[in-house]
Amino acid sequence: MHDHVHHRTGNGALRPLVIALVLTLGFSFVEAIGGWLSGSLALLSDAGHMLTDSFALALGAVAAVLAKKPADRELSFGWGRAEVLAAVTNGLIMLLIVAGIAFAAIDRLRNPQPVHGSTVMVIAFVGLLINILAAWVLYRGERTLNIRGALLHVMGDMLGSVAALISGAVIYFTGWVPIDPLLSLLICLLILLSCVRLLRDSVDVLMERVPRELSLPVVGETLAAVVGVRSVHDLHIWRLDSSTISLSAHIVVDDLTAWPAVLERLRETLIKRFDIDHITLQPEPLVQPQPRIIDKVSNPQ
Repeated sequence: MHDHVHHRTGNGALRPLVIALVLTLGFSFVEAIGGWLSGSLALLSDAGHMLTDSFALALGAVAAVLAKKPADRELSFGWGRAEVLAAVTNGLIMLLIVAGIAFAAIDRLRNPQPVHGSTVMVIAFVGLLINILAAWVLYRGERTLNIRGALLHVMGDMLGSVAALISGAVIYFTGWVPIDPLLSLLICLLILLSCVRLLRDSVDVLMERVPRELSLPVVGETLAAVVGVRSVHDLHIWRLDSSTISLSAHIVVDDLTAWPAVLERLRETLIKRFDIDHITLQPEPLVQPQPRIIDKVSNPQ
């Protein structure tokens, strides 16, 4: 006997992804032309970054559409993890971008090239405004791993624009060209830290790890303390997708006829205490120990 409590909503976040895609793709071409004309590695790197981010946002948009598809015979849980796969892909792409920018920055330190600081400042400032707008749109969307992955890319673009803006200002006022690749390396480090965290969280979902904000023993003890529950075993907690935490458990009860009331108490506890609303619970009767039967054997006198 199983009881299920499902409160699942669509995980799609298509609109903010499409808006961010249009903004990012459009300005990437402007920044690429400006970087080529000014000779700025920071601008060229950020333009390549934004172009790749456009692909990442498009991938996220496709995943958001798939996540809205209902469950079917082959995918009984639905397509929610398409967003998680998109987040993993975006994270891996970001690692390649960071490696490429770092390599170019080291080469530029060894072989300095002239940079037009004024052109860099103007283009970087406009890019910063575009990235802020895109980040704001994504931040207001649903807090899924897919959106987090897209937001990571846009935040990387924003930091790249800040680096290019500072680089342009320093070069314009002081003529110190090494600031351009040095700031590129700093941005690489910041992006890398966020990227590693995104990949860690995505792998947690794919490996069905207990969410880091929850403790399996604490949840089990809390359920066992509910009135009418004698014990809990075979407890499992995992993320079904970016936003849905699932739980399954066997619940030993004193009286099976009281199970509906016990189930309601368990459901309320899980939702209020732990924000778990995708629940599968199986009640089991309390098995009384059988008395040992001892046969009387007449001992010969």
